[in-house]
Amino acid sequence: MALGIGIGTLGTLIGAGGGFILLPLLALLFPHEPTGTLTATSLAVVAANATSGAIAYGRQGRIDLRSGLTFAAATLPGSVAGALLARSIPRGAFDVAFATLLIGLAILVVRVRPDQGPPAPEGRAWGRIPRELVDAEGTVHRYHVKLPLGVAISFVIGFASSLLGIGGGFIHVPALIALLGFPVHIATATSHFVLAIMATVGTVTHLASGDLDGLYAPTGLLGVGAIVGAQIGARLSTRIHGVVIVRVLAVSLLFVGIRLALLALTGA
Repeated sequence: MALGIGIGTLGTLIGAGGGFILLPLLALLFPHEPTGTLTATSLAVVAANATSGAIAYGRQGRIDLRSGLTFAAATLPGSVAGALLARSIPRGAFDVAFATLLIGLAILVVRVRPDQGPPAPEGRAWGRIPRELVDAEGTVHRYHVKLPLGVAISFVIGFASSLLGIGGGFIHVPALIALLGFPVHIATATSHFVLAIMATVGTVTHLASGDLDGLYAPTGLLGVGAIVGAQIGARLSTRIHGVVIVRVLAVSLLFVGIRLALLALTGA
């Protein structure tokens, strides 16, 4: 449960769900469990964390629901495609390419200055949908959503998440910030909302397949901890500057990118 609280707090703070940290830890805690079981456990915890965090962010008024629903719908066919193609793609080559992408995203995110970002452009070009959100604290967030690009990115995130067996929030948040121009706090909240839908659908599929048989107790304890941690992370996000969240996200991306690269190149 303590592990779940830690994963839930960090995952919600950066909008990533925490699966990219939890999955390797589960591999250490349960060395004799098959990969499919660990993946199902991780995804179930991510679903609990993301749902709890999305509720908290919803109360704060920071979720872009229109964009979130569109992006969530786009992740679902990608998830199916990833599951169908997982066995036909050389995993080593994919891990190296994906690790390179993550490290590149980390560098890109570090260069973002959330406190000095340019104002949202005037007018409405094709595919650029103006948004204005007023959160529960009265802060006005103005930006434009590049909807076609966001849909394409969400499809890729669904595909990669299904292939890797972890939630895609750690890819979605930097993409929303660095490529789509979302404010940091809106990006983390909206990503968590999308992740809640995507991870819940995946968890139901795993439950129906019996992938969680024998691990209901530890999964439940991790899930309860993640629910509590999500509320803590959401509260912390209102007190932590966007720059700090971006830096924590960048470090997390580097960690996962380097870990994937080492795994693919050395098998360690």
